Amino acid sequence: MPPEIRIVKVAVPCPLYGTFDYRLPTLNGQTIQPGMRVRVSFGRQKLIGIIIEEVKNSDVPPDKLKSVSALLDDRTLLPADILDLLLWAARYYVHPLGDVLQTALPVYLRNNDDATPSLTEFWRINDSQGLSSDEILQSLKRAPKQQQVYQLLNDADTGESGNGLDADAFNALTDNWRSPIKALLEKQLIDVHVRPAVLSSENTSTRVVELNTEQTDAVHSIENHAHQHAVHVLDGITGSGKTEVYLALCKSMLAANKQVLIMVPEIGLTPQLTQRFLECLNTTVVILHSAMNDRQRYAAWFAASTKQAQLIIGTRSSIFTPIPELGLIIIDEEHDGSYKQQDGFRYNARDLAILRAKNNNIPIVLGSATPSLETLNNINEQRYNVHYLKQRANKKPLPHIKLVNLCNQKLHEGMAETLLSKIKQHLDQQGQVLLFINRRGFAPLLMCHDCGWTTNCLRCDAHMTFHKRRNQLHCHHCGSQRPAPEKCDACGSTNIVAIGAGTERIEHYLQATFPDTQVSRIDRDTTRNKGSLEEKLEKAHSGESGILVGTQMLAKGHDFPNITLVCVLDTDQALFSADFRASEHLAQLITQVSGRAGRAEKAGEVLIQTHHPDHPLLQTLLHNGYRAFAKTALQERQAAGLPPVRHLVLLRCESVATQAAQTFLQQAVECARQVDIKNIDIFGPLPAPMERRAGRYRYQIMLQSDQRKDLHQFLSWWAPQLQKMVSARKVRWSLDVDPYDTF
Repeated sequence: MPPEIRIVKVAVPCPLYGTFDYRLPTLNGQTIQPGMRVRVSFGRQKLIGIIIEEVKNSDVPPDKLKSVSALLDDRTLLPADILDLLLWAARYYVHPLGDVLQTALPVYLRNNDDATPSLTEFWRINDSQGLSSDEILQSLKRAPKQQQVYQLLNDADTGESGNGLDADAFNALTDNWRSPIKALLEKQLIDVHVRPAVLSSENTSTRVVELNTEQTDAVHSIENHAHQHAVHVLDGITGSGKTEVYLALCKSMLAANKQVLIMVPEIGLTPQLTQRFLECLNTTVVILHSAMNDRQRYAAWFAASTKQAQLIIGTRSSIFTPIPELGLIIIDEEHDGSYKQQDGFRYNARDLAILRAKNNNIPIVLGSATPSLETLNNINEQRYNVHYLKQRANKKPLPHIKLVNLCNQKLHEGMAETLLSKIKQHLDQQGQVLLFINRRGFAPLLMCHDCGWTTNCLRCDAHMTFHKRRNQLHCHHCGSQRPAPEKCDACGSTNIVAIGAGTERIEHYLQATFPDTQVSRIDRDTTRNKGSLEEKLEKAHSGESGILVGTQMLAKGHDFPNITLVCVLDTDQALFSADFRASEHLAQLITQVSGRAGRAEKAGEVLIQTHHPDHPLLQTLLHNGYRAFAKTALQERQAAGLPPVRHLVLLRCESVATQAAQTFLQQAVECARQVDIKNIDIFGPLPAPMERRAGRYRYQIMLQSDQRKDLHQFLSWWAPQLQKMVSARKVRWSLDVDPYDTF
């Protein structure tokens, strides 16, 4: 009898829905498990896929089945709980399974057969030679490349306490550096080290965490559900000590030999949080975020999955990390939009974390001073437990908030004289000042003063932002850049003026106005280089920087004890946005950034500039706070039939020509009408709020339903039909389930 054919279903990284059947070769007794990687032929390519299951039969004739080229792992890399989570996510977000599984793996495992972690090597100067750096550099004058490499290490201050330079750092600084490194090692002028993935507490005498009554009650209540699933919302005002609650919960979990996943919305928050946990807990920690190189990220992922690390602190994608003894998940700043992936596989990490906690029968804590309306709605419907922290941990009052009416006021680079005098007053009293404006660059646009011509992006329906330091125009939507014009493209005039203000312009003006005070700008432009964000935050914490100017990077979770004045410069744009979530985002942002003031001994003050001081949103926040705003906003969503009351999906489409996008979406609507779409409303096709972006025209269809089940049952049929359309090949399209915005 012929030997029995073994068949596996494999998820391949491609934009097609479903799995693909492959024949298994003889494996010499190797065990096959779902979640293992295999190398397979797919068309003309050799790809790394993931085994989903082994099956008895296939719809493909045996003689047509391709064989698996190689089994790459001797154990599953995606344990059952992670694989189940990913399978569910692929169905819920209606995204090709192969792409979903690839998202869950570190980049190193997507591209390399080897599954053994290789830790990052780095190099330091050997200080034991007894020679000064100048003497060593002089001795290397006949080997200029060695001299250059040694100088780079010396400039990086790489003594025994330094971090050294790794391959990524050298690649960014110079080329052809490996041979000089080898020569310097042979001369014993430098040493090679390995940077561990796991961070450990340096001593066992950890700092004691003291809790007030509210914090203690929250900890005890959550610990009472430590061995069962429950969603706990830690609704604490800014400065109320949510981190101390996290620390206490982690301590009890670690004592039970459990691992904890702590998720943060931004990379900038991971160093601060990591340091707090290492100071207060005798434990091992790994961090996971996109700024790490592929090997570092894989080494950290491996350490978490093999229980070498007890605490895992990460951003959005860390939700897919295998954690075998997971006992608790904490989502800090749960309201933050960074938890929603905005392209490709458009998942919401917060929502998947709740599902993961449910599947693992463990508690999850959602912490925020400004909970999302979805979370508040779930509290109202008693799906979530809520624990309030209504006072600051140091018992200091919340900062006093005042609106500054800009109407008929003389402005200095967008700042009222009232605000500037307040800045001087607080600086004279040795306070720190934070100015928040959610706009990078020097000015939002350049304009010809003679004819009105403006610097528009050639590829988007948007103006290009002027960056004065580089004398360039940047489009913050598509990324295109070009030199700033010396004269008007329309009339030839050289009378070009900068309109509006961004962080760069505010920084320049304040530094000139307060020359004896160090002004520090913290935005994406000033924190691109490795270590620059940490350096700027350290100067902010120490008080060396008297004035901080920044975007929303400064509004999230940072504790600056010396800040006594916060100024919010531009609120009006968000007050009249077309996006239905804009008012919620603005209220959260104002509340969060206001909370940076008065967190220590000195009282805090907040000034909010606006041309619309009577606007209901601002008045509600001013007199009644975020909770009152959220109650009103939920009622408005109920009346309008918007999330979280109804469920929303966007079919987005873009193409070089408008007709192609419109044709595809019109056919998509016609396809939908072929079936009984009960309880589902379809709106569109309509142009996106920004119709042209990056040279492509953008249109969308909106689907709404009261019943999530009906909506997903329809989507599971509709998406494969869309993929088969001829018109779909001429456009880019995607489905966005539970979109964060409609932009």
